[in-house]
Amino acid sequence: MKLLIDNVSIVPMTEDNYIIEKGFIVIEGDSIKAVGTGNAPSGDYDQIIDGTNRLALPGFINAHTHAAMTLLRGYADDMPLMEWLEKKIWPLEAKLTADDVYWGTMLAIVEMIKSGTTCFADMYFFMDEVARAVAQTGIRAVLARGMVGIGPENELAFTESRALVKKWNGSNNGRISIILGPHAPYTCPSDYMAKIMALAEELNLGIHIHLAETAGEFADSNNNYGKTPVAQMESLGLFAHPVLAAHCVHLTEQDIEILAKYKVGVAHNPESNMKLASGIAPVPELLKAGIPVALGTDGASSNNNLDMLQELRTCALLHKVNTMDPTVLPAYQALQMATANGAKALGLDRQIGQLEQGKKADIILCKLDQAHMIPRYDLIANLVYSGQAADVDTVIIDGNIIMQDRIIKNFDEEEVLRHSKLVAERLVTPI
Repeated sequence: MKLLIDNVSIVPMTEDNYIIEKGFIVIEGDSIKAVGTGNAPSGDYDQIIDGTNRLALPGFINAHTHAAMTLLRGYADDMPLMEWLEKKIWPLEAKLTADDVYWGTMLAIVEMIKSGTTCFADMYFFMDEVARAVAQTGIRAVLARGMVGIGPENELAFTESRALVKKWNGSNNGRISIILGPHAPYTCPSDYMAKIMALAEELNLGIHIHLAETAGEFADSNNNYGKTPVAQMESLGLFAHPVLAAHCVHLTEQDIEILAKYKVGVAHNPESNMKLASGIAPVPELLKAGIPVALGTDGASSNNNLDMLQELRTCALLHKVNTMDPTVLPAYQALQMATANGAKALGLDRQIGQLEQGKKADIILCKLDQAHMIPRYDLIANLVYSGQAADVDTVIIDGNIIMQDRIIKNFDEEEVLRHSKLVAERLVTPI
């Protein structure tokens, strides 16, 4: 299929603050054939999308979430992290079935597509069902089966991870990637981490882990090992593998040097960290050190949405007020975290995150003819500081039009909403 997006404003994310005020994007198959200014090249196109009053940019990349936790949205709010997990979240998760996780993931994908996310990194369980939802909906995903070394399923996690790799890694035209998902240093003892790293070496896989999320984790690691969580993971050899580290809130200067040395990707989750009062990650310092800091929403049970536009705006504002410096994290840099940095943190920067020839056609179009987007002094600032999820009009993933005029084209949104409501009702109904 050959597709043309014409008469469109473009933020390709290839160089700082670069905007094409009026241009075109040509898509052939799953990839971008051309991005340019002025009039589009003549040719036989299967479809032409009029981009008038639209802004094209790479789809957002949600670098850390637990998709099926949409089913727990609003169930346990205003609680500290460990109390939230131990008393509310983990007991309810114990009731989830594979089918529940499928519908919870489908609900998350509806929300992500309708707010412009084209790729997400997920860690959860029943991941075969998560992969099935990804395959059916056309979204892109990097999936990890959560691995916990202190419970009855510690060995099952290895069996299921192997099966997940065999069945899904690189499938669906490469839209689905599989990595390993040790939950966190405090749930994965050193000997268990060693086995995970051996499997990563054997299967040539990256690793997705929660790291240095809370002050309690930081203190316990120092008490137990005489090292910070980051230093402890370095001593085990974790960073010899490609690592996506979620949160990284409590870090020393030496920790930042370690993360930079090994080119660890960091998934910053500002709203979840704020809501759970986990702290504020030193994002300006991480970026200054050259670390690819991406953005994630975390699960909808601790956010409570998967809206990446809201997340990147929160990110920019949070670090301005935290540093008392209005120049920190300018609009373009925040947008970069949600796109190009996300691709780099996930090891997908050769494929996605920018609009340029040869990259995969993961593109969103946002409406500019809205009251809150006028006047148009600065398109990037408008998007970051004024944009809303409902402004996302069209979503293209892997060259396929997944949503147009805010209508999802390749699956039944209403069916997903109906099933998700039924699952949620069952979960909280006493037996």
